Amino acid sequence: MVRVLLVDDQPLQRLGYRMALETQPDIEVVGEAGDGAQAVTMTRALRPDVILMDVRMPVMDGLEATRRIVAAGLPSRVLVLTTFDLDEYAFAALRAGASGFLLKNVPPTDLFTGIRAVAIGDAVVAPSATRRLIDTFAAYIPGPSSGPSAMFDEVDRLTDREREVLLEVARGRTNAEIADALRVVEGTVKIHVGRILAKLHLRDRVQIVVYAYETGLVHPGQNPPVND
Repeated sequence: MVRVLLVDDQPLQRLGYRMALETQPDIEVVGEAGDGAQAVTMTRALRPDVILMDVRMPVMDGLEATRRIVAAGLPSRVLVLTTFDLDEYAFAALRAGASGFLLKNVPPTDLFTGIRAVAIGDAVVAPSATRRLIDTFAAYIPGPSSGPSAMFDEVDRLTDREREVLLEVARGRTNAEIADALRVVEGTVKIHVGRILAKLHLRDRVQIVVYAYETGLVHPGQNPPVND
């Protein structure tokens, strides 16, 4: 069972999520919170697998709640649900440690798939949406706190092949698509992605995309080079 905590300041929105999720035999709603502060408290108590997190809420917003949950080292993973044309803070949520985000009007089947993906440690932003959303919110990215030189030192630790895979991930390609582009087996791509995450101290594929934009390896509206 995937245990889910619903966090939204709109009771009807939470009810809609609950009704949809309760149709799935492998997903269980273990609690509901109306603001970020309640979300942090309930996460500590309930230890859900996945938190469906709204962004704009009273008392404490979803960004700060996500930061606190991640900083506390809690095993729960955050999936942000946001209104695309209003919530410019969705990108900041990824930087705060969220494992991905979906739009609030996402089809139920995509929401179920996203929850299951986050629960096993994957990112949930679809490849096509990744590039579009990253490009949209790129203007809101603050400069890297560790300084450009430190970040490029980290990139230098990657092998040439790992750098190729990083750029492919930043392009929004799946492991299968990367394997086809680089003419390797999918298992090899998974190994490279794992090594990239370890060397750059990142959590998941979404953070690889964020990192690529922050270091300037990829720019908004630009397709990273592909080595076909």
